[in-house]
Amino acid sequence: MSLFSEITEQPDRIRSLLASQKTTVERIAAEIQKRDIQYVFLSARGTSDNAGRYANYLLGAMNGLPLALATPSLFTYYKQPPQLKNALVIGISQSGKSPDIVSVLEEGKKQGCLTLAITNEPNSPLANTSDFVFDIQAGAEKAVAATKTYTAELMAVAMLSAALSGEKSAWTGLAKIPAWMKKTLNQSDFISQAAQRYRYIDQTVVLGRGFNYATAFEWALKMKELTYIIAEPYSSADFAHGPIAMMVSGYPVFAIASKGKVFDSMLTMLKRLHEEISAELVVISNDKRALALAQVPLTIPSDVPEWLSPLVNIVPAQLFAYHLTIAKGYNTEQPRSIRKVTETT
Repeated sequence: MSLFSEITEQPDRIRSLLASQKTTVERIAAEIQKRDIQYVFLSARGTSDNAGRYANYLLGAMNGLPLALATPSLFTYYKQPPQLKNALVIGISQSGKSPDIVSVLEEGKKQGCLTLAITNEPNSPLANTSDFVFDIQAGAEKAVAATKTYTAELMAVAMLSAALSGEKSAWTGLAKIPAWMKKTLNQSDFISQAAQRYRYIDQTVVLGRGFNYATAFEWALKMKELTYIIAEPYSSADFAHGPIAMMVSGYPVFAIASKGKVFDSMLTMLKRLHEEISAELVVISNDKRALALAQVPLTIPSDVPEWLSPLVNIVPAQLFAYHLTIAKGYNTEQPRSIRKVTETT
């Protein structure tokens, strides 16, 4: 199994996850609704932390739940955990083995909070610490760079949001994700050719906003892990507050600009980069206006709603990182200096 095969199997994994775990997530949602949950306290690292960024927007926008991203060092090194009264404490970890993530859920249980593990290892220390376990069932992921476990984590968050909302239309949208992903995968050959254009770049910025703030971080992470490019993720709003001064003609900018409430602000930034600076744009979008500004336009289906777009947008981003790695002559399966499981304390 290779990184490429793990990218391409994502539609099937997401379809299976939706079918097998709906009852589980509805049971979790029912228990949450029985309690006086006021907010979510979420702990994660690396790729899983980017899934947490998606949860931050989704659970806030769709379910009215504020979300705080944990600082695990307060629980391990400083031994000064915050008060977590009335929190739902969630840990997201592909391996479920990182001691610092486990420590957050242990403290949550100690303080009487409801705890939930979202993991690919249902018998891991994280799972064994938690009241509830959402097994993302991604199967063995051999490549070091996480792909299918990331989208499975996003799907778990989206399913939890749908279960909490009780809206049938939310489940209808979730059921369409595998087909949207599969359609997006058809661009692989185009992306392979386009990546050649960027084989000599050594730095870039990645822009996203709203739900796709998470996508910007995950795309940048894949570029760092696989191609060793200095890839810095930004909200387009934050980017305008100073970092845009780095831009010169021809500077490569990767951006995610899906249709939705933040699209106009993203389009304004892309126009500024295109017209005033002549930046080199790689754009993932389902709107022709954004795609028309790009040297490399990467499309997703036009009917993908904004709240689900991170699950689809990350697919061309993963393919781009994969093909650029090959173009640069690097190993797609074993990036230097990192391991599949990182156990931080």
